[in-house]
Amino acid sequence: MHSVRLLSLPPPIRVVAFLRVSAPTPSLSIPTPPRLLRSYASSRSKEPRAGTTTPVPDQAAPTTSKSLFYFEAGYALFAKRPSRPFPPPFTSPTSGSYSDPLSTHNRSRDSRSFVNGEMIRGITNGDDAVLVSDNFIGANDGVGAWAARERGHAALWSRLILHFWALEAERDHYGDSTSGAPDPVKYLQAAFDQTKEAVSPPNEWLGTTTACSALLHTGQSNHRSPQPVLYVTQLGDSQVLVLRPKEKKVIYKTEEQWHWFDCPRQLGTNSPDTPTSNAHLDVVTIEEDDVVLAMSDGVVDNLWEHEVLENVTNSLEKWEKGDQSARRSGEETYADGMMFVAQELVKAARVIAEDPFAESPFMERAVDEGLAMEGGEFVLMR
Repeated sequence: MHSVRLLSLPPPIRVVAFLRVSAPTPSLSIPTPPRLLRSYASSRSKEPRAGTTTPVPDQAAPTTSKSLFYFEAGYALFAKRPSRPFPPPFTSPTSGSYSDPLSTHNRSRDSRSFVNGEMIRGITNGDDAVLVSDNFIGANDGVGAWAARERGHAALWSRLILHFWALEAERDHYGDSTSGAPDPVKYLQAAFDQTKEAVSPPNEWLGTTTACSALLHTGQSNHRSPQPVLYVTQLGDSQVLVLRPKEKKVIYKTEEQWHWFDCPRQLGTNSPDTPTSNAHLDVVTIEEDDVVLAMSDGVVDNLWEHEVLENVTNSLEKWEKGDQSARRSGEETYADGMMFVAQELVKAARVIAEDPFAESPFMERAVDEGLAMEGGEFVLMR
């Protein structure tokens, strides 16, 4: 029996996903190809990890959403510290000898993670997890303080919840199989229950994580042209932000949820929070070419909202004008552009995070709480 209080420790910098809403397509079924992670980083200290959509299992059936819209997606990630390996049975144990059976040796070389015989969706970044597909994105922010606890593994909790959350959305065809409207909170509750079962004895691991996602759907037309609609789910202090670049303004953002300063609502070990009781759902009508960002507090604690807006619109303009500093050989799709913009935003957040004298939103909130602090989020936690 473990007794662990609700933990809070600001996580490393990362942007989870940067998305552009694209026009309706002729087909009502939007398959999600297994576009794998790409990284241009010659050194982790120079460039964030980046890609378009996150990997899906080779044997996974095509995603079937009746939404007329889809995301042109890109993401960038940067972790303060490396991710801890997942423990067995979620990964194959390392082969200890060449005398092991060949089948065991082959399994030990598979670096992917599995649960219930299926590859775990998404990507782990530090203690966090991200998932990016054509219709659903998620950002789960694992509480890093669990690393100091026996059998603590916040990264496992954040990744499993996101994995099961995405599967529940797929099973419901993103809301098209029953009522015709998605229910991301119900999906999240089911994912939470499945994660608790997966990490229960004899495979007990402790942790907590925040959760946020954006699911893209098609709104009812009512004799008007169909419009893209976002179903945004929030539990904790990550943020979904919707920008309209052509007007250079923010049209929507989530509200942070806290127990007290620096301790957000979170799902997991000893936390009183549950999706059904505490998750907040917003339905937001958006437009084609709006930009949807799902960000951890590693971004929003280091950059003010107007700085995020300025950084994104400037980077987007550079990409669309064909600036050579923004494009690499072979990068021509909108998804490539979104990946570039996400990288630029991560870099901007990191500059503040590593500056011991920078002013930041987190510093401002800390001062409001009577704490004498300055600098970005990394510096504040040293």
